[in-house]
Amino acid sequence: MSDRWAIAATPDGGAELAPLGPDGLPAGGVRREPSLVEAVRGRPGVARWVWRSTAAVYPRLLAAGVRVDRCYDIEDAETLLLGHEGRHGEPRSAAAALARLRHAPVPPDPPQRAAEPGSQSSLFEPQPVHVPLDDLAAVYADQQRRHDATAHPDRMRLLTATESAGMLVAAEMTAAGLPWRADVHRAVLGELLGERYAGGEPRRLAELADEISAAFGRRVRPDLPADVVRAFAQAGVKVSSTRRWEIESIDHPAVKPLIEYKRLYRIHTAHGWSWLQDWVRDGRLRTEYLPGGTVSGRWVTNGAGALQIPKVIRRAVVADPGWRLVVADADQLEPRVLAAISRDPGLMEVAGRDADLYQSISDRAFASDREQAKLAVLGAVYGQTSGDGLRNLAVLRRRFPRAVAYVDDAARAGEEGRLVRTWLGRTCPPAATAGDQDGEGVPQEDQPSGPAGAPGEFVPGYASTNARARGRFTRNFVVQGSAADWALVMLAALRRACAGLAAELVFFQHDEVIVHCPAEEAPAVTAAIREAADLAGRVTFGDTPVRFPFTTAVVECYADAK
Repeated sequence: MSDRWAIAATPDGGAELAPLGPDGLPAGGVRREPSLVEAVRGRPGVARWVWRSTAAVYPRLLAAGVRVDRCYDIEDAETLLLGHEGRHGEPRSAAAALARLRHAPVPPDPPQRAAEPGSQSSLFEPQPVHVPLDDLAAVYADQQRRHDATAHPDRMRLLTATESAGMLVAAEMTAAGLPWRADVHRAVLGELLGERYAGGEPRRLAELADEISAAFGRRVRPDLPADVVRAFAQAGVKVSSTRRWEIESIDHPAVKPLIEYKRLYRIHTAHGWSWLQDWVRDGRLRTEYLPGGTVSGRWVTNGAGALQIPKVIRRAVVADPGWRLVVADADQLEPRVLAAISRDPGLMEVAGRDADLYQSISDRAFASDREQAKLAVLGAVYGQTSGDGLRNLAVLRRRFPRAVAYVDDAARAGEEGRLVRTWLGRTCPPAATAGDQDGEGVPQEDQPSGPAGAPGEFVPGYASTNARARGRFTRNFVVQGSAADWALVMLAALRRACAGLAAELVFFQHDEVIVHCPAEEAPAVTAAIREAADLAGRVTFGDTPVRFPFTTAVVECYADAK
């Protein structure tokens, strides 16, 4: 019996399904069953389900209490394969992939929807056109051939497999929700902002606005940056914005209340009473997690801004009675990833210790000045190559030549318009779109030209008005994106380790994961996180001495973890 089955949901709630042969095509006749849920529930021995979209299928299964071990998400794989082929932006739906395979007109993807409070619907509306199972299997088989055509087929297969696993984790996290105490949240808002005034700002914001206006000697709207800039100009102080770094050194009585107003105003607008009403239900924060939401592979959320929760608001993230939050932060992840992908002997040796990596680097190259070592490493990754950054880079280049050469080569490939990839094969999009798609600043990739990677590939028609900026982008992409590769493997391993426990993954952000579990399971979960990190290092990057330790805290409240 095949361990892979393809399944296609039908518009009437049923399913078409069939076992798949070694070539990825149906190994027998297509079966039709009246219930998608029962079709999956009745086949617990299937090792991997091949389906169009996890976001379209798995929430229905979870709502019925059905979980699957592994899947292959055809539309997510199509996105990754198109990117690898230098075809970013082409429609990625199963219908579009089928049309390309048949040399037919390619339909556009359905528009992506914005999140709506209380909505648990799939990401795309309206629902895509049904693709019959035979056609879906043909697309899957073609994708397997396209994997074989990549420079590193095993790595690319690992990427699509772990992205599919990430889709399962994301759907389960979306269904579970993050434990949230609305009463604690309201108390925090009252403590910070004071009473709410009908139709106006909370008391504390109103008081600060009065202080700011008094300092300027006229009425000023502190929520309008242009009004504040004009007020400073009238007071003889020239500023271009109201950003903290620009105004905090100004000697003016309006500065202190203005900085405090901006801090509290952000909390009021981003995580205030309206936010609480919209996104928290039944003791859980309800948002939709989207793997690979940025070009570097980092996750985003659709609604609630759940990846940008201020520490003071984290006081509302409280475990259920008798349960705990196991909060784990990967230690200095990106420099460790750089060591693994560059194969730099010196940096791998330093990253092979559980000790503070920046301190170890500073002992070798920066006269034990940890802060200088940290700035040097981050400057190399993010492209600070002038002033102190240039001097620091020269020191790093002498001590860790292959690591610096790796990011230098990635930057050069980006400047020259070549494709740049993460270690597993995620590809940076063309310059025209790259900078618009990653909210964290810059991504990273693999396989630039260099000692441990293949040369970048030329992109026909590439043009950039700012090649240097593109180079900074791709310099970071090879590291940040490869860190996202590692995180996917770690999540898949952690999900499998927790399968026999009551524990549930409830949060993931770049290099941090939270597991909600009964108090008695906390030691097992802590051990599972450590083992998942070690396994992810070996599976993702092969046999290197690099370690990926986590700092782990077992707490009742998220705010107590740091």
